[in-house]
Amino acid sequence: MEPSTMVRVVSSSTVKPPPRPRHSIPLTSWDIAMLSTDYIQKGLLFHKPSSPTTFQLVDHLAAALGDVLGDYYPVAGRFVTEKHHDELGNVVGYSVSIDCDGQGVEIVHAVADGVSIADVIPPDADVPRVVQSFFPLGDAVGFDGHELPLFVVQVTELADGVFVGFVCNHALADGTALWDFLNAWAEIARARLNLATQEGEAPRLLTSGRAPLLERWSADGGPASPIVLACADLSELIERSEPPPLRTRMLHFSAESLASLKERARQELLAAGDTAGAAALTRFQALSSLAWRCITRARCPAPEQETTCRAAINNRARLRPAMPAEYFGNSIDAVSTEAPVRASTLLERGRHGWAAAAVGRAVAAHDDEAIRARVAAWMAEPVVYTMRWYDPHGTMVGSSPRFDMYGCDFGWGRPVAVRSGKANKVDGRMSLYPGRDGGGSVDAEVSLTPEHMAALEQDEEFWAAVSMGAPAPEGKI
Repeated sequence: MEPSTMVRVVSSSTVKPPPRPRHSIPLTSWDIAMLSTDYIQKGLLFHKPSSPTTFQLVDHLAAALGDVLGDYYPVAGRFVTEKHHDELGNVVGYSVSIDCDGQGVEIVHAVADGVSIADVIPPDADVPRVVQSFFPLGDAVGFDGHELPLFVVQVTELADGVFVGFVCNHALADGTALWDFLNAWAEIARARLNLATQEGEAPRLLTSGRAPLLERWSADGGPASPIVLACADLSELIERSEPPPLRTRMLHFSAESLASLKERARQELLAAGDTAGAAALTRFQALSSLAWRCITRARCPAPEQETTCRAAINNRARLRPAMPAEYFGNSIDAVSTEAPVRASTLLERGRHGWAAAAVGRAVAAHDDEAIRARVAAWMAEPVVYTMRWYDPHGTMVGSSPRFDMYGCDFGWGRPVAVRSGKANKVDGRMSLYPGRDGGGSVDAEVSLTPEHMAALEQDEEFWAAVSMGAPAPEGKI
């Protein structure tokens, strides 16, 4: 049976924020660059609550969602494109803004007949294809937010659990902003259940303690102005492409394993005389180094083939003055290791430490000056990221174990697992999540072509660092 036929939609409804005056929010350079990028697809797997029923559960989530949209009202908007003219009336370009008119978000109730929690998170196996069916808008990109909702949630009932899949327009928000929004929603959902238990009926509108900063950032510190893109038709900047068939595995790295990787890199750097690199090492660098080297080896490249490691990086705390952590929008870049290195050099014995330090130098160099220089360069020559930006010989690290995914409790307990859909996956991408058992552990979602994944599965260096995942908690809440 095809995975899509295992999931059937029971109902769909629109959730709107409380009424407020209509206004628009211009997209920044970081937002516009995401107009051709897939919607973010992230989801949480839960044990089935003993009460309420799934139908009541969907109503509960919808009520709390309506409440949180009071603060996060741009999530319920749509993109709108405006023409700009010169003094002679000629069209000189287009700008994109969020039209905040309460158009609404969508919540979908679905059922996965015969699918259990064990089917969704099988041990030592690929992420099952059925997980892709837990996310709507599978082929949507940022530009589609002119017509489609900017946020959709699908609540899929399993035999013994519930999967809540979140789909968010990437031109609206980055991962930091999305998880802040989801946790604010969860906070309100818990409060509604508590009040309903205490008083018999929850109030109509609740707010969280996580009010977002909605004013868009500008380089000069003043109000953000619409960015005019000089093109005949904005849609000509959008590209849609289907990645090759991929396998995806979720792999666990314990805190002890990460510490061992870091120490091994540190010793190699000290032996090479790089005391500064050894002192600055982080577990992130060590894990990125392992993935970069082992994925490169799995591809069996020619010795002279050049490769880099790139990583998504949050700009908020790196700007001066620092951007508030609650800034809602995109504030990310991708940093890359310096001049590409030959594959044969990267894979030499003792290069784990060098690769980790190379990732660290790329991260350290991304300071306020570098961020502003990138924005200035983008403003001089705007671009929209497409698959042409993807390096088929490189490794890309995304997401973050700092995101509070397992704290996202909607009132019936912590999630059992985190999974994502098919969006934004390419050969050589690793997305990092916090380990459910905490303590500094990390879960890495690795996507590769079937050929490259088969080779990685035979890589002794890589699998020596992979740990057995923490067992899912038993029972129901």
